[in-house]
Amino acid sequence: MGGLIPLGDASRRPRTSAAVVLVLILINAWAFLQELEYGDRFVYVWSAIPFSITHGRSIITLLTSMFMHGSWMHIIGNMVFLWAFGPAMEDVMGHVRFLFFYLTGGIVAMLAQVLADPHSHIPCLGASGAIAAVMGAFIVTYPRDRIRTLLFFFIFIRITLIPAALLIGFWFLMQLFDFGTVAHAHTGGVAYLAHIGGFLFGVILGRLFIDERRIAFRQFYG
Repeated sequence: MGGLIPLGDASRRPRTSAAVVLVLILINAWAFLQELEYGDRFVYVWSAIPFSITHGRSIITLLTSMFMHGSWMHIIGNMVFLWAFGPAMEDVMGHVRFLFFYLTGGIVAMLAQVLADPHSHIPCLGASGAIAAVMGAFIVTYPRDRIRTLLFFFIFIRITLIPAALLIGFWFLMQLFDFGTVAHAHTGGVAYLAHIGGFLFGVILGRLFIDERRIAFRQFYG
């Protein structure tokens, strides 16, 4: 068993606190605790169910569903990725712009998943789409930054630096490959289309949310 876990951007230190990222992590944690306490009833009320969305019901769940998670590993994995890439993007966008970008990217990602199977009654949930949007914006903003990454393969464990373009690019290719495999098998599970939709949103529109003066500051003083 092997894999990699991004730990953070080793090429720059944000000049502002990652307040929004921290609040988002806390909200996700709170929502997950509510899921554990109230069970399936809570999940079905606040997750996005494609059939309901496409019939004009429970539209608010396009927003609330991005704070829901299916397991401990699901939420821990997502929050690790958010902490790895979120602070740098919050720093370069500013707190308000970053929050708007994150929520919009999450909604777009969830819509992509819903429209892929509009008649499904299976709940769609998770922050992955919004985080994928952050990663998409990151790769077009700081492609040469080195990401501190934990590599592990059975008992072999090592922390190394990997260029953002390589790490995020590999991640995106895996989403495309896995989506093709799942689609071919006609099974569900991971919302790969939400990952793809969120990532493309970040790549295409992420630069619109960036304050170019903040990039210049980091390039001159970083």
